Amino acid sequence: MPSERRPRPITPPKFHHTTFATLKLDEMVDFYEKIAGLQPVFYSEHGAWLTNDEANHRIALLALPDLKEPSDKGHTIGLHHTAFEYADFAQWLDNYVRLREDGVVPFLNLDHGMTMSSYYQDPEGNGVEIQVDAFGSWANGKEWMWASAEFGQNPIGKHFDPEQLVAARASGLEFEEIHRRARAGEYEPAVKPEVYLPELW
Repeated sequence: MPSERRPRPITPPKFHHTTFATLKLDEMVDFYEKIAGLQPVFYSEHGAWLTNDEANHRIALLALPDLKEPSDKGHTIGLHHTAFEYADFAQWLDNYVRLREDGVVPFLNLDHGMTMSSYYQDPEGNGVEIQVDAFGSWANGKEWMWASAEFGQNPIGKHFDPEQLVAARASGLEFEEIHRRARAGEYEPAVKPEVYLPELW
């Protein structure tokens, strides 16, 4: 007799957007435009809906009344970060340099194997990952995560110093070699930061 159990939809919906409640609406709008090119489709004193592609919005910001400041946000449960992906290493590293020159630097950098990722914080203390795909194929990256003993042993990945990546590219190294060396630990920073979100409040 066929089972009537239906643990998942036969046609799954696609992830569309993330919404944040905020006490710093204008700062948040400016930040997400700077970090990932998101621009408001609608912007008022009560909220903003931002996108950087064909979707009507990817980030929603709600300036709700009577919001309270968080306590020990970096060490409490809940959303850790939202991620945006480049398919091209040069574009990803150029974006790091652009942000660094504007005084915006990541608090954490990790080579996860399937991506190289820099983690920033928005004005409310939420994490934002800017990553580059290391395989050039989501199917190949998914297979590597599922089958790789390397990922199973260390899913967090290897820390890296992005300035060493900038220097490596300037010396003529291609992405594949830089990625291989990062995975081997050649670009580790002098001090490895915590994976926790820094507490801004």
